[in-house]
Amino acid sequence: MLETIYKGILVGLFVSIPLGPIGMLCIQRTLNRGQKYGIATGIGATASDLLYTIVSLFFLSFVLDIIEQYKFLIQISGSAILIIFGYFIFNSHPSAQPKPHETKQFSLFGDFITSFGLTLSNPLVLFVLIALFAKFEFITNESTFYEIVTGICSILLGAILWWSILTFLVSKFRQKLNINGLRTINKITGTIIICIGLIGLIVSAIEKAPKI
Repeated sequence: MLETIYKGILVGLFVSIPLGPIGMLCIQRTLNRGQKYGIATGIGATASDLLYTIVSLFFLSFVLDIIEQYKFLIQISGSAILIIFGYFIFNSHPSAQPKPHETKQFSLFGDFITSFGLTLSNPLVLFVLIALFAKFEFITNESTFYEIVTGICSILLGAILWWSILTFLVSKFRQKLNINGLRTINKITGTIIICIGLIGLIVSAIEKAPKI
């Protein structure tokens, strides 16, 4: 059982650590709003990862068929969502957000949901999870229901550990940022997310183009 727990924690860490669009969004929200909003963003992504974990355990063949059938549409839609979201972040005004040492009401649930939706729009994370499961020999066909539940909870623990560490470190820099610094963070984050979305569109178009 201890082996399942530590392997689950490792899977949670490895699936969360890469600083893709969600990682950048988590950093941006931590700097603009505070640590708890960054953690809510990270947990939203983790909830989506857990959903894909459950899918990979119980409905893998069915979901893989759907992904293969609608792969191009899924890739295009996910990339478009990233571009639109990145545009809104790029144009967001820190003056409408809290300055360092100030407080303002934001929706933790709203941050959770947007992060959950963005991560859910990228079903390719399913393949990352499958690769990690194979790498760590984590949750096999012989695993009991109790071991599966323990493994899923361990993935959640590992992910929360990472998001807590990341947002804690980022929040330390928050105290040193003025309004111009926050504006720069918004523009950098928005630009990175837009670029990731554009790259996704280009790669999808190249894959879809007829081979000569």
